[in-house]
Amino acid sequence: MKNNRWRLPAVFAAATLIVPAAVAQQPPPAPQAPRVLPLEECIRTAMENNRRRPASRLAVAMAEAQHRQALSGYWPQATAKVGLLRTDEAVNFIFPPTTMFIPPQSVSVPGGTALVTIPANAFGPGFPPAAVQMPVSFPGQTVATSLQTFPVPEQNVRILDPTTYSASADVAWLLFDGGMRKGYRQQARGGIDAARAEQRRTDLEIADSVTRLYYGAVLARQLRQLGDDTLARMEVTLELTESMFKNGSEKVNKTDYLDNQVMVETLRSTVAMLVKNQAAAEAALAYTMGLPWNATVQPSATEVPHRPLPAGLDGMVSKAYEFNPDWARLEAGLRALEGAATTARSGYYPKVAFTGQLRRWWNGSGTGLATDANRAGWTVGIGAEIPIFNGFLTAAKVSEALARIAKLKEERVLLREGIGLQLRDLFLSLEAAGKAYAASERAMKAAEENRELTSRAYQNELIETEKVIRAQLFESLMTAQHLKTRYDKVALESQVSLVVGKEMETRLTAP
Repeated sequence: MKNNRWRLPAVFAAATLIVPAAVAQQPPPAPQAPRVLPLEECIRTAMENNRRRPASRLAVAMAEAQHRQALSGYWPQATAKVGLLRTDEAVNFIFPPTTMFIPPQSVSVPGGTALVTIPANAFGPGFPPAAVQMPVSFPGQTVATSLQTFPVPEQNVRILDPTTYSASADVAWLLFDGGMRKGYRQQARGGIDAARAEQRRTDLEIADSVTRLYYGAVLARQLRQLGDDTLARMEVTLELTESMFKNGSEKVNKTDYLDNQVMVETLRSTVAMLVKNQAAAEAALAYTMGLPWNATVQPSATEVPHRPLPAGLDGMVSKAYEFNPDWARLEAGLRALEGAATTARSGYYPKVAFTGQLRRWWNGSGTGLATDANRAGWTVGIGAEIPIFNGFLTAAKVSEALARIAKLKEERVLLREGIGLQLRDLFLSLEAAGKAYAASERAMKAAEENRELTSRAYQNELIETEKVIRAQLFESLMTAQHLKTRYDKVALESQVSLVVGKEMETRLTAP
């Protein structure tokens, strides 16, 4: 009887196992009308209120913006510029003083005839009376000149006024890049897929947390109800023991009565802890859903569901890779690294671009550079940048990208094996949980029947008090163990959904 005295607290100690340590440390919430919700509504509310989901959505938005940045390289790049330039003084050019030398030379003038016009009255009044042209012959001659020098003074040439306004439009269009833009596009696309896989993992983790806490609250309520029922039966047994002791029964003495009373009071304190655990589990569920700290959510489910074990582990593992977010993120990383390798290889090829410019500027000066031909104009052209030698930099970049791809492929093999091993362990645990469920159910029914028989025998004073108390404790123990086994099985199924994705839940429930 002394050993049985401490069994009842151990019976309900399993209730604390399903309540997270963080929950046990939470302060008791203020009294508030509880909300009774089904599991689907709890998950939907958590998806709406959880702050991790906006962060993951923003990560996807960032990746999509980076993808648009990569696509911008396929379009022509046009820019417009306007400016005002003011100098402290006018732009000028100083032409230094110099001397112009003319060497000595002889100039030969051949002879010939020239028409000479004699104006009227050239030789006096009336002679000739009108202008007359007369041919005049002259002989050939040679004129010799000596060396001559002409000094040229310094010249200050004003080129531009101090104020200049300018406007221009530039266009550049990359026509060929050897795959550089394609590689950047692949990297950005891989980033989007990786961010979406991470977003999906966040949703799965939220659903897993809500599911486990939801059924944890159901289990806490069932254990509290079990404690209430056990306490009520023990109180009835205590009253019967007191009545039999006072009536002078030969099977019951005062020691039996006192032992029974100690057990009842111990059970009463244990029930108080179970009530506290239920309230903490419901508060933790509300907190996970993103509700205020003083909110309380009660599950509408009355018991933890039990589903048969799924079949076909091999087929499920082979199909799990399309749902697992870690696998999707690794595949996205491979695509991004392949894009990085494409970008690195582009360093071997030339880059060809079309360029164009339209320009105009204004200056108050009308001389120097400020001419109509210089003030406005346009240019078009095609340029090529051809790599010749860069110290083997491109080859090193390609080798690094290929090594990263090979490393990630090896990690993919490890992840494939890890997912399969993790699923196998979960299914072995589910199989063990299923067997434990069947065994605990049989033990619970046997303990219930044993308690009923011992209770009737005790009323007829056929057995001792120790046996009836032990029968009641064993019934509570088997019932609590059975309820805990049902919760463990649901928690394992939730972990399977977390590993392979929420889509696999339909496979778990499929016949």
